[in-house]
Amino acid sequence: MVSLDQIKELRDMTGVSMMSCKSALEEAQGNIEKAVEILRKKGEAKAASRSDRSTGEGGFFVKNAPGKVSLVSLRCETDFVSRSDDFMKYGQELAEGEFAGNFDTVSARLTDMGSKMGEKIEIPEHMSLESTVTGSYVHSNRKIATVVGLSGGTEEMARDVAMHVAGIAPKYIRPEEVDAALLASERDIWAEQLQKEGKPADIVEKIMIGKEKKFREEHALLTQPFVKDSEKTVGQYLGDVQVVKFYRGVI
Repeated sequence: MVSLDQIKELRDMTGVSMMSCKSALEEAQGNIEKAVEILRKKGEAKAASRSDRSTGEGGFFVKNAPGKVSLVSLRCETDFVSRSDDFMKYGQELAEGEFAGNFDTVSARLTDMGSKMGEKIEIPEHMSLESTVTGSYVHSNRKIATVVGLSGGTEEMARDVAMHVAGIAPKYIRPEEVDAALLASERDIWAEQLQKEGKPADIVEKIMIGKEKKFREEHALLTQPFVKDSEKTVGQYLGDVQVVKFYRGVI
């Protein structure tokens, strides 16, 4: 039985499609090295020879419709290819495939597209988000993209929040969700700083409480000053509307 981890490992090594990797691994009875040989014998050596190249360029592509939004990251080696019509078209087809539920069919053409463009191309991430109202934002260079799901409101509100997430990069939705380990690490730093300043112990604890509150609010979406109107927080802008989920991707 071939595992998904084995398929992903072979794909990372060769740049070959998931379906081709699965087939080769099954033929090789799970042996990675033999699977690579099989792929080479089948004429996919060109893709395999590009496996160690860096894919630092590329872009995000989204498909957004009422109630659902999908996002795909497509990467390549050079900015020239990332701006080509073939790359842009394939990226959008992947996003639409993810949205329609046939991502595997579209992504199976990855190796052929890489051969056509003459570069290693990869799909590091793909995801869909469903909610009552959804929104997305892709920066002009396509290297930052966000998707947001709201409990209600309007598509304009969802897009505004997505734009905020792209620019300010919150890590959590609410202050109480801030990771306890991260907070503990920060508290150690604050305590050491205050100790060096010679603050009295009773004052230190009050200062620590204030610092923790500020830290939580700075890293939580709902308590950040809204990027389009700094006089209010994102939570105040949304009112009774809740943020169900958000995702921010960066290349």
